[in-house]
Amino acid sequence: MIFYSVVPMEVVFEGMDQVEKQVLRELPMGEATMVVEQTGPYEGKMVRLISPNPQDYLNPAFAPGQVIRFRPEGFGQ
Repeated sequence: MIFYSVVPMEVVFEGMDQVEKQVLRELPMGEATMVVEQTGPYEGKMVRLISPNPQDYLNPAFAPGQVIRFRPEGFGQ
């Protein structure tokens, strides 16, 4: 990739190496799987839905950006 700019390269790419790492979790939900960015110990923001059922993608509860609350692993098993 070629990047042309009148701004010095140091200014353009400043802070590029300090990217915040996302903590992503896959949560099974029946036939579907939700990919959630963990924002708290038992809470996260919906990032992606993986489902064989097309109706799941039309459900506003599974839209990207929705806040999802989940149980800790091993709870109730």
